[in-house]
Amino acid sequence: MALPPILFGVLLYTAGTLSMNTLDHVTVREGGTVTIPCLYDNQYKLNSKYWCRGYYWISCKITARANSTGEWTITDYPAQDFFTVKLNNPTSSDSGNYWCAVEIVSKPDYKKYLYLTVQQDPDVSVVSSSVSGHEGGNVSVQCFYSSGYQKKLKQWCRYKDQSCYTVGRTDISQNSSVQISDDGRSSFTVLMTGLRLRDSGWFWCSAGDRQFPVQLTVQRDNKYKNTSENDISCDDASPSSKCENHQIARNDTTDEVSDHGRGIFLLLWTAVPLLLLLMLVLVIWRIIQKHNLPAQGPDVCSVAESPVTYDTVVFKKGKDNEQNQVSNSCPPDPDEIIYSTVKPH
Repeated sequence: MALPPILFGVLLYTAGTLSMNTLDHVTVREGGTVTIPCLYDNQYKLNSKYWCRGYYWISCKITARANSTGEWTITDYPAQDFFTVKLNNPTSSDSGNYWCAVEIVSKPDYKKYLYLTVQQDPDVSVVSSSVSGHEGGNVSVQCFYSSGYQKKLKQWCRYKDQSCYTVGRTDISQNSSVQISDDGRSSFTVLMTGLRLRDSGWFWCSAGDRQFPVQLTVQRDNKYKNTSENDISCDDASPSSKCENHQIARNDTTDEVSDHGRGIFLLLWTAVPLLLLLMLVLVIWRIIQKHNLPAQGPDVCSVAESPVTYDTVVFKKGKDNEQNQVSNSCPPDPDEIIYSTVKPH
């Protein structure tokens, strides 16, 4: 069945957008700097990434590719499944429609649309787009907004899980929390306390529909050196060899545990049937041995020497007192013997 042209256009427009994640509307100060993160699926870490400008995807113009320099700088971090797009000294002419994109062979590229606004006094901004703190410590970020956004909803959001926090106190991970206070005039302050290594990553300030990205780096503290290595965040933190090595070591450990478990299972799988078979063989052997024992008939032995010798000695056997004549037999119970003629010497 043929698809209606409008429906086909919608499907073509949205194809691949679910595999990319970035902001919707970024504001930046003219002459300043901005770094925009674009997150993608793990399966596309080796694909080419690029930055495209234009309202319509089908006609947008590629302005930069990954790991190249120019007005726009794109840096890919495949270990963390994201790339960043950095613009220095933007002007009002840089305002417009853009796309984060991943090149896919034989099907539509994955992409995510966003709008960039360059202003002398941006609607949302921060003092620094990169902040750092120590494990167990605190970090504060001040987000500014214009007068037109005083009544708008203020939020501090996390890229990794798209969770957002508003005015008040909200737990974001074990022993860490975020508190937002708004002065009601021109800025709100985000205070993160009890930082953990897993809190490293990308966040954004927002007022209404305007956003600005902020990167948080949590540094290890010596007094927390015994903290579980599981706190190391390799999802969207700054790239580092330690993070990659930890991920490799954790994978190797998991593989070793899995191999050990499979070995034990195979050993039990082989040993149990063999043990049952051995027990069955022993039972059969005992049964055969029992059936092969010689049948025991009437006891016959030599007649003991005696001063008197009888010609015939008859033993009474069975319920019917059937008589069997046996010569030279050892004397049984006297009640079972019938003596006959004395045999002369």
